[in-house]
Amino acid sequence: MPTLEIITIGTELLLGEIADTNSTYIARTLRDHGIDIYRITTIGDNPGRITSTIKEAMLRAEIIITTGGLGPTVDDPTRQAVADAVNRDLIFDPDLWEQIKERFRDYGRQPTENNRQQAYIPKDAIPIHNPVGTAPCFIVEVGASCIISLPGVPREMETILQKAVIPYLCKKFNLQSQIIKATVLHAASMGESTIDELIADLERLSNPTVGLLAHPGQVDIRVTAKAKSGQEALELTLPIISELQSRLGDHIYGKDNDTLEGVIHRMLSQKGLSIAIIENDPHAWVTARLNASKANSIPSQTLLIAPSDPAEVIEQVQNFRKQAGADLAAGFFLNINEKVSSIFVYVDESNTITKSQRYGGPKEYATLWHENLALDFLRRQLNQYWFSKIGES
Repeated sequence: MPTLEIITIGTELLLGEIADTNSTYIARTLRDHGIDIYRITTIGDNPGRITSTIKEAMLRAEIIITTGGLGPTVDDPTRQAVADAVNRDLIFDPDLWEQIKERFRDYGRQPTENNRQQAYIPKDAIPIHNPVGTAPCFIVEVGASCIISLPGVPREMETILQKAVIPYLCKKFNLQSQIIKATVLHAASMGESTIDELIADLERLSNPTVGLLAHPGQVDIRVTAKAKSGQEALELTLPIISELQSRLGDHIYGKDNDTLEGVIHRMLSQKGLSIAIIENDPHAWVTARLNASKANSIPSQTLLIAPSDPAEVIEQVQNFRKQAGADLAAGFFLNINEKVSSIFVYVDESNTITKSQRYGGPKEYATLWHENLALDFLRRQLNQYWFSKIGES
């Protein structure tokens, strides 16, 4: 299958003034058409550097997609850089100029003279009409490879990619014969390095591939398969997913679009249980996440007390459960001082369970770490609660 490199162009990207969402969209879209993504590069509005980057990419990939730098101003150098990379002249295309003028007429405006330069594309390039903007795009074929230059405006880029580029690539590279599908498993309360030790052999597979992405208090495990159809790709991933679930057990709480709060909400709804929550954070982030996933608000209370005394925390949670008339109650207390730590408390009619945990990462991620561990703690206690009820029956 063909390989792809993406080059996003714009000094504003390098300076962090705007986020690069284009490369993510292109990579995810073309991944699902069986194209292997080799590299993503961001470069400023420098013609020489853009030219060099395109030349280097042509040595490694059959498809090079650029975004940005197709506007009418002097700092829009992509057209000239592509022409220089393939050693061709820029040629004026009258049809493109008519399309540009037509777009301006639609806007009730007249194009300026510098808009005219947008109608110049490398010699023998294939023009691509832009139905949602004024910047025409183009494809330059070099032997079996191609350079595709798209606008930097996300809405324009996405439209042209779907309407023009994908049909072109499917025809040129016969992409219908293979697709790539990914499933992401979500694990909590287990670190990336520990998971890596448990599944290292699976991470060495070539198809499907298995990769890890760590977040505060959570790790994503991505399983990606390449096959001739979506069903075949799914069949390749299922044994690996089953093996991951076997090795990681209840650390895995869901997949793809599942969230901890969504899983907990479904568990409570299925059993018709009510829960009350106490937090010492005035923002009550854990409660907010739970309430965002259900229609009715969960009874909650915030207490500005230091979570240094577990006995006091337990008493507060027990009392609030009775006050709220809830089946269950939980308390989540985050302490951000020199040493960041949390206390998690769970109470039902017969049990009180407490867990304390220290955090050693950057303090700016402490709240998210605390939220994810608190929600996972609650998920586990709900599982145990149901198992105990089954045992009683």
